[in-house]
Amino acid sequence: MGTTSQKTVVISGYYGFRNSGDEAVLQSILTALEERGKAAGVSIRPVVLSIDPEWTKATYGVDAVHRMKLGEVRQALKESSGLISGGGSLLQDATSSKTIPYYLGVIKLAQWLKKPVFIYSQGIGPVNRKLFHPFIKSVFNQCEYISVRDQESARLLERMGLGWNRVQVVPDPVMGLTTGSKKPESLQQDAERPLPVIGISVRYWDPERRELQAIADGLSKLCQEQAVHLRFLPFHLPDDVKASQEIIDRMGDVSASGSVVSVCRDAVHPQEMLAEVGRCDVVIGMRLHSLIYAANQLVPMIGVSYDPKIDNFLKRLDLEPVGTSASLAPEALKNEVSRLLSENSLWQEANRERIAVLKEEAQAPAQHIIDFLQQQ
Repeated sequence: MGTTSQKTVVISGYYGFRNSGDEAVLQSILTALEERGKAAGVSIRPVVLSIDPEWTKATYGVDAVHRMKLGEVRQALKESSGLISGGGSLLQDATSSKTIPYYLGVIKLAQWLKKPVFIYSQGIGPVNRKLFHPFIKSVFNQCEYISVRDQESARLLERMGLGWNRVQVVPDPVMGLTTGSKKPESLQQDAERPLPVIGISVRYWDPERRELQAIADGLSKLCQEQAVHLRFLPFHLPDDVKASQEIIDRMGDVSASGSVVSVCRDAVHPQEMLAEVGRCDVVIGMRLHSLIYAANQLVPMIGVSYDPKIDNFLKRLDLEPVGTSASLAPEALKNEVSRLLSENSLWQEANRERIAVLKEEAQAPAQHIIDFLQQQ
């Protein structure tokens, strides 16, 4: 076995904001780089660009610098062997017009410093402002490696003028995440699990809260038919806790059927939330990564779509959303939960092989990066 070489890699993304999905992306990238690097005799020293560097350091045991302090970012890039940009939905202008310029700016800075840039399983779009298209094309054309998490992202890049042979389509990195030693406290305390557990991950989206009302009505109908444990899983704190509580308030008292309602408030680390999802019998998800966690743990899932990325992921498993944020029938939601509870093992058998393939494919970007760095 040869000697181990160390390479410093800067990782740029939506990190330090305590959004469980994005933090899971970071944990997945760190784990994949470590595992693939170890196998190849390459030791990776990650430096994460974070809005809260101290929290990121404490949570993941890695170096971190403030993502908005240009001097620190430049110095980190200057001392590195390359930049990883990803994953998640970084290049989109639905939430802000400043998002795309920021992430392209970090990439461009690395390129000015003559550092290789690796686009790691990103979801591209929506990009509603056409003026961004030539900038994305120009910056991506100078990247060493480009991978996206779905065909739709690849097609969007192609429409921007990027050659199709430059882009690799891979699963979201979180498909490859493991729980490690993390175990949810509730699982230890509730070892017998007398009730089926329904995981529910919701967010605010529709201004009229139509999806929250429909989910509340659907869950109420479910509890009238059978006793269940409704376990709310907030992925983005504190907003998702408020959205969860709103559904709980709209449902009213469901204890007459013997049902139980709880909110998971302490799964801050992604692997803790992954373990929480793993104890569910069915997951209802608006958050993309709640559905990816469910697939990762082979838990039957029901998607409520508010964004094309939900449909794109479900499509990989030959599934469709039960409804959208604008149109969701409570009866359809209730029926789908009941069906998946009764057909749990059938769903798992039907999807086991496909999910195993996605988990393996999710490692491809890390492998490519390690292979490249090994030759430097």
